[in-house]
Amino acid sequence: MPSELQKKLDYVNAYRENRLIAAQDILENPSLFGELVSICFTPSDKNNHKACWILEFVSYEELLWLQPHLDFFCSNLKVLKDESSLRPIAKVVQLLIKSHYKKNENCIKLSEENLQDCIEASFDWLITDVKVATKAYSIRTLYILGNHYDWIHPELKVIIDKDYADHSAAYKAVAKEVLKKIK
Repeated sequence: MPSELQKKLDYVNAYRENRLIAAQDILENPSLFGELVSICFTPSDKNNHKACWILEFVSYEELLWLQPHLDFFCSNLKVLKDESSLRPIAKVVQLLIKSHYKKNENCIKLSEENLQDCIEASFDWLITDVKVATKAYSIRTLYILGNHYDWIHPELKVIIDKDYADHSAAYKAVAKEVLKKIK
C-alpha cells in the first residue's frame, strides 16, 4: 500500500511550479521529511528522482531539517546514478557544505566522515559522464572544500584543466570562474 507521500510523488512532474507545490506540502508536513530523504536514496523506487527534486526545494527553506539525517544522506551519495537524481542532490551537497563553513549556530554541522563522503561524491561526479549541472555544482562544492583541505584545489585544477576542452560553454564558465579563484 503506497504511503501518503508516495501518492503525492506520483503526481509530481518536472514543471517547476509542480515541484514547488510538492515541496510546500512537505514544508507544511515536516513528519514526511524522513520518508522523503529515504526515497531519495532508494534508486529502485519509481519516485526516487521526484523525491530528489522536492528535497532540493525543501533544502532551500529548511536545510537544518537534514541535520539528523546527515550520516544517512552523506553515506548514500554513492548509490545515486540517475541523472535526474544527481543534479538536485549535488545542489543539496553544495548547500550543506556552504552552511557547514558559515560556523554560526544556525548552520549544518557535518562530521569529518560526512565531509569525506561529500568530497568523494563530488570528485566522482566530476570525473564521470554526468550532465554539466551536476559537474558545475561539484566544482563549486570542491572549491569551497579546497579552502579547508589543501590537497583539493590542486586536484580540482588538474581535472578541470584536463577536461576543459571537451565540455560545454556552461562547464567552461564555471571552470573559468573557479580556476580564477584558485590561482
